[in-house]
Amino acid sequence: MTVKTQSKPKPRPGPLTGVRVLDLSRVLAAPSCTQIFGDLGADVIKVERPGVGDEIRGWGPPFLKKADDSETSESGYYLSTGRNKRSLTIDMSKPEGASLIKQLLAKSDVLIENFKVGSLAKFGLDYESIHSEFPGIVYCSITGYGQDGPYAERPGYDMAAQGLGGLLSITGEPEGPPSKVPVAVNDIITGLYASTSILAALKHRDLTGKGQQIDLALLDVQVAWLYNQGVNYLLNGEVPERLGTGHPNIVPYQVFEASDGFIILGAANEDAFRRFCEFTDNVNLLEDSRFRTNSDRVRNRKTVNAEVQNIIEKNTADFWVSELSKLSITCSRVNTIDQVFEDPQVKARKMITEMEHPLAGEDTVQLISSPIKMSETPVSYRYPPPTLGQHTDEILFEVLGLDETEREKLKTEGII
Repeated sequence: MTVKTQSKPKPRPGPLTGVRVLDLSRVLAAPSCTQIFGDLGADVIKVERPGVGDEIRGWGPPFLKKADDSETSESGYYLSTGRNKRSLTIDMSKPEGASLIKQLLAKSDVLIENFKVGSLAKFGLDYESIHSEFPGIVYCSITGYGQDGPYAERPGYDMAAQGLGGLLSITGEPEGPPSKVPVAVNDIITGLYASTSILAALKHRDLTGKGQQIDLALLDVQVAWLYNQGVNYLLNGEVPERLGTGHPNIVPYQVFEASDGFIILGAANEDAFRRFCEFTDNVNLLEDSRFRTNSDRVRNRKTVNAEVQNIIEKNTADFWVSELSKLSITCSRVNTIDQVFEDPQVKARKMITEMEHPLAGEDTVQLISSPIKMSETPVSYRYPPPTLGQHTDEILFEVLGLDETEREKLKTEGII
């Protein structure tokens, strides 16, 4: 089941209605953060370079298609991050462009950027310059390695952080090479940390009137979300190894192959493992010292998983999901992406949203819905991912009061 929404904004106050975010970012980490803000009602103004825009617009195929099946210039990658934003083109490298940014900041609450360290100083848009002029602005900077340290000036991307931060070393099969998580998960988690940090800074601003800089680094975030794997190492000094889909601290807890496909089985406590053994007529395993407790099973991981695999392969995936779920044992299918969007639970949770798009003609574009469900202030889908500069005139008139003559002059001079 999908939710069809209109491209024309409908007044629907969200919990962040009244908050304006000036978004100078591109690619994924910061844009994923600002999409969350947009979904929750904030006015997100995406500032892009005239004629160029966010480079992910071109990161395809696939691209959005028109009614005649011809491709547009809008990639699926861009569409995944662009909802509930308005696009404004400004050349901030020109003094007049930087001045426009500052005029917009006077009407904004948050600035978010992910330029290389020091890049915005030459335009007078660095934190020190902005803070002195607009002390209440919450200024969020997202970089690969942070505002200081020996790597500060290096460019940083998701996979570099996954590698340097240890994730690649523990992802993949034991006999294989390090493996990347196929979704830029560190970018997305950095965006989540950014959204939480900005909300905290806004709360502080509301109490004190003082803004601040938020300094988020992809590498810091990657190290932070090592969680149990990182603390396991700090506790015992043993370097974690690749376990495929296995869990470092629970056995059995991984993918197993049924007679017709793969399932995930997790016996996360002693009662669950006992129920599994009883249901499968393998109570004898409970008498084996290698299987008795979770700690024993972790120490004898290969033996335990091999025995469980022998059991699982005797029946179908649907059998195991149905029967083990009745016993409150974690068990699910391993869906391919097409199966994900056909899954009855995903449909019931309305995780696809359809929006009209100016380039799609009569057709709609399907997007992934926000997972946030709020009883009093639900998310709203007001704007489809904007085309480059789609709202330039609208924003400059609405926010800054620039009339048509003033806007045409800026266009002629290449400022917007």
